Amino acid sequence: MRPITLITGASAGIGTALAHEFAAHGHELVLVARREERLVKLADAITAQGHKRPTVIPIDLAQPDAVDRIGDVLTMFDLEPDVVVNNAGFGLIGAADELDLAEQLAMVDVNVRALTDLSLAFIEPLQRRRGGILNVASLAGFLPGPGMAVYYASKAYVVSFSEALHHELKPRGVRVTALCPGPVPSEFQARAGARTEHFPPFFTQSPERVAADAYRALAAGRRLVLPGIGNRLVPFGLRLAPRALAAAITGRHNFSRR
Repeated sequence: MRPITLITGASAGIGTALAHEFAAHGHELVLVARREERLVKLADAITAQGHKRPTVIPIDLAQPDAVDRIGDVLTMFDLEPDVVVNNAGFGLIGAADELDLAEQLAMVDVNVRALTDLSLAFIEPLQRRRGGILNVASLAGFLPGPGMAVYYASKAYVVSFSEALHHELKPRGVRVTALCPGPVPSEFQARAGARTEHFPPFFTQSPERVAADAYRALAAGRRLVLPGIGNRLVPFGLRLAPRALAAAITGRHNFSRR
């Protein structure tokens, strides 16, 4: 079987930047997202840069059989992952009891269930090829998140799960890295329902910078990567600040974005 790098949520933002970053380092890609036309456009751009054309799998990871269907496509083309990049995810701004419940449960399906499924589905080839898993969490994973309660909780799960998996799989030669970016200019905010954005430049990183930091961290077998000096200071500051204060500040910021 031919080794590939599987990237979910590749149609925009950090996912697109990660696709370009891995392609630039010689990885053959399989791109997964809901929007086929975006994936085809990305595949065209990567091919135009002289890299092997990626395989495109348009699929909604909120569907319960999504990972099985991805596996079927890989088997059909005689492919297997040596790297899995779980980037797909979305957030919603608003009070949890006011947001649409079905949408919030779909968020759990994509951000938590599908990520967990894909992280565990290909352990055998990842171990055989001494590959890796890059799970895209968020700086939000270190904070309580009033105004985005389910999203913040889902990213806390990704951080905890990835750190544990890092320790479990390291002796078997599989690298696991949790990527925890701060604010990144992308369509994530519009999908979340944000009307305004006012993040300090000190915390904001470009998708390309985040992707480059993530690639280096995975290659080095690092457990966590927080791109940008400002973002790396946040977890340390939280050790000194009461969580009630952190929740109040986060809630004020999130509700101001509606």
